[in-house]
Amino acid sequence: MGVHLVVSGRVQGVWFRAGTREQALQLGLCGWVKNCPDGTVEIHAEGGKEALEHFISWCGKGPPAAQVTNVDIEWISSKYLNTFEIH
Repeated sequence: MGVHLVVSGRVQGVWFRAGTREQALQLGLCGWVKNCPDGTVEIHAEGGKEALEHFISWCGKGPPAAQVTNVDIEWISSKYLNTFEIH
C-alpha cells in the first residue's frame, strides 16, 4: 500500500525533508521526499496502512519550525521500494 502526499505551507527550509525521512524510517516505511519549485514538499511513502496513517498525521504537523496549511493525500499502489530517500 502506498500514499502520495503534497504538503503546503512553510515546509521548505525548516528541516521538513529530514524530519519526514526520520519519521518514515521509525515507522518502517519506504519511499522518497523532495522539495518542489512551487514551495511544496512531495512525498511518496509505502508500508502498512496503520503506519501510513500515523505518517500522514505527522506530515500534517511536520517538524517544529514548519507551518503546514494543507496535505493533499492520494492512496496509490505500492511500487515495492526498499529505502526512504531525500531528493
